[in-house]
Amino acid sequence: MNVENFVKILNSDFYTGVPDSLLKPLCNYLMHKYGIDSKHHIIAANEGNCTALAAGYYMATRKIPVVYMQNSGEGNIINPVASLLNDEVYAIPMIFIIGWRGEPGIHDEPQHVYQGKVTRTLLNDMDIANSVITPETTENELKDIMSDYSTILSHGKSIAFVIEKGALTSNIEITYKNNFIMKREEIIEHIVSISQEDPIISTTGKASRELFEIRCANQQSHKYDFLTVGSMGHASSIALGVALNKTSQKIWCIDGDGAALMHMGSMAVIGANRPKNLIHILINNNAHETVGGLPTVANSADMVSIAKACGYPYAVSVDSFENLDNELKAAKNRNELCFIEVKAAIGARSNLGRPTTTALENKENFMDYLNSLS
Repeated sequence: MNVENFVKILNSDFYTGVPDSLLKPLCNYLMHKYGIDSKHHIIAANEGNCTALAAGYYMATRKIPVVYMQNSGEGNIINPVASLLNDEVYAIPMIFIIGWRGEPGIHDEPQHVYQGKVTRTLLNDMDIANSVITPETTENELKDIMSDYSTILSHGKSIAFVIEKGALTSNIEITYKNNFIMKREEIIEHIVSISQEDPIISTTGKASRELFEIRCANQQSHKYDFLTVGSMGHASSIALGVALNKTSQKIWCIDGDGAALMHMGSMAVIGANRPKNLIHILINNNAHETVGGLPTVANSADMVSIAKACGYPYAVSVDSFENLDNELKAAKNRNELCFIEVKAAIGARSNLGRPTTTALENKENFMDYLNSLS
């Protein structure tokens, strides 16, 4: 179904969400039509954030908003759906558009498989009427569904459309870029070179994929790394848990701007605990690159000042490899919590692969290595 017709049938003029690769036609359409416009389209930090924002829009306008996300974000909406939107509380209706990663019967990465199985179960449990949009769904079928759902919405209840791969189409292509020079994969190569055999916890998306391939190219063991292939926004908290229990070992966290923004409260917890052995590196390209390159709000946030305000005793931003190497070497030898923001370009190799070890193998090898350390 052409995304312009899909949007026309939904008949909403406000969208907020977290980008998803399966929803790329919708995301590109919204960026092409509205850009980032507070009256019509906002890319938020996480899916719960989107839901609350949409609730405010509804109360101010009495118009139905749309919230879009990957199904991995369903967990983030459970609380506002149950305690804010539900018709036994405030009865605030909205339309959810959810990309169906890990759809049963369709091969996908391990972090999506279980989420795919429970996608519609969670919606049913939250009392959200839902329908699947397939590549074969016609506009007339969608109009009939929306007609049926209009009564549900009028009673203050929400609905959802679960979008299969290829269900939405568009001729709109947008190239996302910034003015930074350093490529993320090269940044990670520098981190690996200086961290040596120190454990690394890397965030979800292309950063972990690149770290895995760098180890392969260097003929190094993967035991040094924990690849947080799912659970976006939580790599730094995992790293904190490791650092607090391996106090004589330097621990590195490779984070991303979209991930850090998604659960920024973790920085406050890290700053409050101040583990002297943790180096938190934020590779900031101002983009949700792994799912298409749409912008984050990191370009309007001073991440170094945020880190300092959260209690990090040392925080710095770099935009050259010379400064990066100097800061990495200093952090390795510094006996205090460090935050290094690295300004990065958008882009990755077209032939970038995925980890060839299973998630369980990654965890077991990493745990064995941690337990071998003092």
